[in-house]
Amino acid sequence: MKILQIKGKGINERQLEEVVECLRDGGIIVYPTDTVYALGCDALNNQAIERICAIKEIKSAKTNLSIICSEISEISQYAKFDNSHFRLMKPCLPGPFTFILPALSRLPKAFKGRRTVGIRIPDNDIVLAIEKELGKPLLTTSVQGPDVDYRCEPELIAETYKNSVDIVIDAGRGDVEPSTIVDCTGSEPEITRQGKGVL
Repeated sequence: MKILQIKGKGINERQLEEVVECLRDGGIIVYPTDTVYALGCDALNNQAIERICAIKEIKSAKTNLSIICSEISEISQYAKFDNSHFRLMKPCLPGPFTFILPALSRLPKAFKGRRTVGIRIPDNDIVLAIEKELGKPLLTTSVQGPDVDYRCEPELIAETYKNSVDIVIDAGRGDVEPSTIVDCTGSEPEITRQGKGVL
């Protein structure tokens, strides 16, 4: 496992290339968002997704999975949404929200059998730069730990995941509050978890 220190102006070109090469090779990274730190991989790489599910001791077939895109226009490749959803999402993104939308079939095997996918566009330049350079969405799931510090402090996160991830991106202490989840699959949008984002 490698720790990449991100200081000042954000991720540099050399670091960006290293992270993206890791993801293209099926690697797992820990990275900052506009909420808590997250585990991520290439969301179109089924083996990498299964690695993350094994790390978190969850079953992909029984777990709600979320992806990170860099722009709203990209979402249409992986999820179905209409004009009313667009009007709801546009002022909120980038931001600390996860929107649950009907999933499209382009997503890999780990998503098969499920009808929905969570969509995030975090307000964080580091993760958006990684997603753009990769050219694919990132699978995203919050890191776990015994207390707040183990979910927010990169050094402690690295200690927890030292034997299971390839890169930890240290951009300083993360936030403690998760994203707000908005379910858009019913007749009206419904907040199913109130987090950092306020509609």
